[in-house]
Amino acid sequence: MKSATEVHKGDGTETQFFNATRLRHVDFDFADSKTGYLTHGLHPYPAKFIPQIPETLIRELSSEGDTVADVFCGSGTTLVEALLMNRNAIGFDANPLACLITKAKTTRFADGEKALLLSLVAKAQDQADSIANAGKTLFHPSESFTSVAPRPSGQALDFWFEPFVVEELAEILLWCNGLPAESARTVALVAFSSIIVTVSKQDSDTRYVRRKKNAAPGETMARFARALESALIGVDAFSHRIQPELSCEVIHANVLKQPASHPFDLMVCSPPYPNAFSYHLYHMTRMIWLGMDQPTFKREEIGSHRKYSAKGQNAASAGTFQGEMQMIFAWLRTHLKAGRFACFVVGDSTIRGERVNNADLISAAGQSEGFLEVARISRRLQATKKAFNPVIGKIKDERILILQNGRGAM
Repeated sequence: MKSATEVHKGDGTETQFFNATRLRHVDFDFADSKTGYLTHGLHPYPAKFIPQIPETLIRELSSEGDTVADVFCGSGTTLVEALLMNRNAIGFDANPLACLITKAKTTRFADGEKALLLSLVAKAQDQADSIANAGKTLFHPSESFTSVAPRPSGQALDFWFEPFVVEELAEILLWCNGLPAESARTVALVAFSSIIVTVSKQDSDTRYVRRKKNAAPGETMARFARALESALIGVDAFSHRIQPELSCEVIHANVLKQPASHPFDLMVCSPPYPNAFSYHLYHMTRMIWLGMDQPTFKREEIGSHRKYSAKGQNAASAGTFQGEMQMIFAWLRTHLKAGRFACFVVGDSTIRGERVNNADLISAAGQSEGFLEVARISRRLQATKKAFNPVIGKIKDERILILQNGRGAM
């Protein structure tokens, strides 16, 4: 069976000829596909695309040993799939939490790191049992658990967390930061981050309202133990699947600022939809606990609901998004190899009551920088696979837009 692409080399140039027929015969809905395998379920991340989409695009548009990039790497879906398919991977994101999650999901354990995390699981579970049982003995009541560990300052902790939850989170964070191996520490911190919204008073990852959850003492420790145990199982299985010579680089950078990068052979991303979500808001408590610069990310976040719901003459518009994408294409033109492909998985947005076709905006931005649109494929979103602001982001389908770097293309 022929590949969807043919690579022709000669005279120092490389041109990729595109055959859309095979891609158009793929059922990109992937309605019954499992999406949480290996490390994909390590951490909640609203609006991420399912792994079967980048897996298909990587298989059809690149070769083993190539380098696959994602300029909005989010929770690392593209990078995980690239490594699983024997490609090198590189990801960029302005969100420091996204970078941490991606690093954890693409981690390969070194000797001893799994054992370190297993010990931490046992420690957290023992502490959870101790806290939960405190005070239950009639004649020997125990004092409530108090940690001597440092914790973030400010009113946010008092507003979003019960006092006993703060004590348990502070202790867990101390343990995670004290791990001597970097990969083990990264995985532990992501497991820690994964439970923060659940044990807070924030309703959910997609609802920024406060509600009482009736959490019990010890529950935070127990949730962390379960999350870490699940994470280390996923990372350990992933570690055994990946060829040791493959490289993976995660770069905390705003792509609008033209970050330095090695050239790559394919780019696959799901860009932020204008006005659909505000990661800086919904991830705020996680970023506070992890000591991340949330205000800077708030200013830099592309597509945030806050940015597009602002009023006045300087409010963001569809033109704002197209202009930002044009800047990204100008950077892509010099970093994506000549004749190779940039893939965007994107749906429509609603901005000030008007429906906006983001695929059209991205295509126009790309063409202004010498990219050629070679395919646009529609897919139906499954209701449980993506989550947006329920009022703003009523997105039922999306497009897979494929553009070719016209520099050297034929």
